[in-house]
Amino acid sequence: MAFKVSTVQSSPIDGQKPGTSGLRKKVKVFMQPHYLENFVQSTFNALTAEKVRGATLVVSGDGRYYSKDAVQIIVKMAAANGVRRVWVGQNSLLSTPAVSAVIRERVGADGSKATGAFILTASHNPGGPDEDFGIKYNMENGGPAPEGITDKIYENTKTIKEYLTSDVPDVDISSIGVTSFSGPEGKFDVEVFDSASDYVKLMKTIFDFQSIKKLITSPNFSFCYDALHGVAGAYAHRIFVEELCAQESALLNCVPKEDFGGGHPDPNLTYAKELVARMGLGKSNTDVEPPEFGAAADGDADRNMILGKRFFVTPSDSVAIIAANAVESIPYFSSGLKGVARSMPTSAALDVVAKSLNLKFFEVPTGWKFFGNLMDAGLCSVCGEESFGTGSDHIREKDGIWAVLAWLSILAYKNKDNLRGGKLVTVEDIVRKHWATYGRHYYTRYDYENVDAGAAKELMANLVNLQSNLTVVNEMVKGIRPDVSKVAHADEFEYKDPVDGSISAHQGVRYLFADGSRLVFRLSGTGSVGATIRLYIEQYEKDPSNIGRDSQEALSPLVEVALKLSKMEEYTGRSAPTVIT
Repeated sequence: MAFKVSTVQSSPIDGQKPGTSGLRKKVKVFMQPHYLENFVQSTFNALTAEKVRGATLVVSGDGRYYSKDAVQIIVKMAAANGVRRVWVGQNSLLSTPAVSAVIRERVGADGSKATGAFILTASHNPGGPDEDFGIKYNMENGGPAPEGITDKIYENTKTIKEYLTSDVPDVDISSIGVTSFSGPEGKFDVEVFDSASDYVKLMKTIFDFQSIKKLITSPNFSFCYDALHGVAGAYAHRIFVEELCAQESALLNCVPKEDFGGGHPDPNLTYAKELVARMGLGKSNTDVEPPEFGAAADGDADRNMILGKRFFVTPSDSVAIIAANAVESIPYFSSGLKGVARSMPTSAALDVVAKSLNLKFFEVPTGWKFFGNLMDAGLCSVCGEESFGTGSDHIREKDGIWAVLAWLSILAYKNKDNLRGGKLVTVEDIVRKHWATYGRHYYTRYDYENVDAGAAKELMANLVNLQSNLTVVNEMVKGIRPDVSKVAHADEFEYKDPVDGSISAHQGVRYLFADGSRLVFRLSGTGSVGATIRLYIEQYEKDPSNIGRDSQEALSPLVEVALKLSKMEEYTGRSAPTVIT
């Protein structure tokens, strides 16, 4: 079947600057004439024709509203720009970690390998006709495009005059198979493939599935997984039911939906209401005994939340505990960890583990591409961020299902001798033992979403100005809460990449206290409208007699200092955050 290429005249559209994870806007914005096309062509132009012609690209995402239309648009443009073949997950479904795995692991029938991917996702943002859509480009290593590429994309969007498309007919993405076309530059193939096979195959090389299966099928263990109607549902039945023999009833909301069932696909205590209630953490008491282990995913399955029976594991603790137990519990790491890393706002729990185990340690800006550089250089094995993202060097994205399997592996190892009636070592047991060994990092995050962008920038600028005189800052702190330690250092976090030497400045405002406490303020790049201010509050406690305190009680003095020091209500008009995690 032959196709023709055409050039469409266009002009720049404001606001197409990619954030930390691509371009995110409301669906209706993406549906404007030329909007998606401008961004895709700007990406092709940033990559250069030499890298695009003859390439194999992956195009898929979390299945949110407008995804199927976007796939067809990108396929037509790929053909016009000389791409040799496009791989599409069945029904346009591929989790973000699965896309990374496909780029790195999949080999086509003709020996081809993917050189990049357009991932259609707005991650944990809501979906539907009136909600969010997103697109980002991943490179040949499977990781997000570096700032050098995203900066070029943005510059191209400001000068674009035309884009290329073709009359390739819409491809049936519901059926596995290859559709071939011929065009001005030769053959063009679109292959629709099974969304889960490559990813499941990779997971089975990392974890001992038989060990996990023994845990899940033991009579004294129970399990629950909530996909929040995101793309994780495309993997949950295959992995947890077919491979690990969990009961079908253990899966919640595992049918992917374009609007995520009307919910907010963000795996936290606020939005994963059904799982939280089932795990015994809800406001209403129930006579039903909660499962021993629960987990949730976000829309594109790269984030995770880990829960025990009536017990929440903070993401900062989760990555530290995985790192502390990885070598003995996960076959992939049996020869040791190369190093560990966390994002700057994430608590320092991982730092303490790294110091104790004599591991290389890195603190990076928010954004998974920074971890990817370290992994490509062989410097990092396990990494994580406080925003419910955890991963390892098996791919170049955070991986929600990987994190769940890592926790199940730790539980399986800890319980290998007592699965037939003995007292289980629980999630809570593991966390409390970790605190007893390494100390506890009391930690919380306040999100102020959809704040006026101008007001948010003024708030941040004021915090930076305050840093010029710590004597004044400490007088203010003493006036707010005399029981809080002094500020020993304050700055705007700047990162020099040890691999490529690039510098990332203005990555968040930090107030570091003499006793190890921290206040961090950041503007997030993951929203689609307005601005999101994130406030991170951390208190480290080494005294074993104080590690069992209520988290809210332990953090309340610092919370009061943070809100008054930043003049949060004065600048934002908000008396409370949108979400507390």
